[in-house]
Amino acid sequence: MRVLFAVSNWPGHWASMVPLGWALQAAGHEVHVMCTPCQTQPVSGAGLMPVPILEAMDMTVRGRLHNFRMAEFGSWPFSELPLHPLTGEPLDSLDEFDMSAWSQENHDWAIGVTTRSSDAAVEFARWWRPDLVVHDIMSFEGPLVGKVLDIPAVLQLWGPVGPDDDVPGAPPGASFVPVDPSGAFPRHGVGQMGPHVYEHVIDPSPSSARPPLKAERLPIRHVPYNGPGARLPHGESGSAGPRVCVVWGTSVSGIYGPASFAVPRVVNALAGLGAEVLVLLADADRARMERAGALPPGVRLMERTPLHLLMPSCDVVIHHGGAGCAMTALTAGVPQLAIHTGLDQEVIAGRIAGAGAARSLSNVQADEGAIRAAVTSLLTDPAHAIAARKLRDEMESQPTPAALVSSLSALAQ
Repeated sequence: MRVLFAVSNWPGHWASMVPLGWALQAAGHEVHVMCTPCQTQPVSGAGLMPVPILEAMDMTVRGRLHNFRMAEFGSWPFSELPLHPLTGEPLDSLDEFDMSAWSQENHDWAIGVTTRSSDAAVEFARWWRPDLVVHDIMSFEGPLVGKVLDIPAVLQLWGPVGPDDDVPGAPPGASFVPVDPSGAFPRHGVGQMGPHVYEHVIDPSPSSARPPLKAERLPIRHVPYNGPGARLPHGESGSAGPRVCVVWGTSVSGIYGPASFAVPRVVNALAGLGAEVLVLLADADRARMERAGALPPGVRLMERTPLHLLMPSCDVVIHHGGAGCAMTALTAGVPQLAIHTGLDQEVIAGRIAGAGAARSLSNVQADEGAIRAAVTSLLTDPAHAIAARKLRDEMESQPTPAALVSSLSALAQ
């Protein structure tokens, strides 16, 4: 069987698909991953075969454009203005960027990007003739290829958020389903893009925190993949107190700006709790913390380490609400505090908190007092740890990626 993965241009969106790719390959199936050129190294580094033919707007720029629109409409939550959509520099005034003029000037370019990407995907698929497509929720090329070739296209979620969820803060009816601005679906004679294109959805969520789905749900056990890295030398905590891991997403500061960087607030909030605090950051955020001076006692800035190697030794994890962090913590059965900034982060945080395994705080409202109170509750109220272990057990009861291979093979028959 030939399986074509179609992924968006941010590794965190498709990292949860990697173990399924391994399982398919180990079962003797041929796997290719359709991606943008910037994902060639991450895909090949994961041991999969990239096909770098897709195009997409830079994810960071796309996020900053969204934030600028929110500021124009008066729904931007921070007191500081959002970053300049193109340069990423702080704005002193919204007048420094003309969204209307930029949109008009770049309309043809943006349509051209999606046109070329969709047409390249269809052209490659017609040549390679896959039997099955697996794609993430931000890829519209995946379901397009499925419709054009009349083969199953299976959406794989990255966490407990799906195509039937509403987008927090967006107008009613807005969803996480990608749009088709170039009209690729009608251009290739397969109707329109919309939620109806999803007929089968691979869902790694624990049963107590599943998103609503109209499509057939295919449960899968989440096997953490946090990218390459080395295991740290063996050694236990140097503190008699609890161990708290603080991990911040690689894209949050670049999209939402310095005001969204909650790690200094978190570190200050944890002072005096007697906890060993391990902080894992991407390069730019790590440099920001290092420039701020010496860390408080008991706080360690860690080298880049795959999160799943560290998580089982922790009592609480604090993160930005991203699916990779949340799902890795769930797999380890560790209570978590999600300090979310919006979009899917808010949905994921709310769903896990609703199941009792987490506390959820809006980034804007997460001052040191609120953070300290939430962490204290997570450490002292056994209900959170019990709920976290329950969700871990639910995930472990779901079919492994290897076990799902036969079901996917049956779909492709």
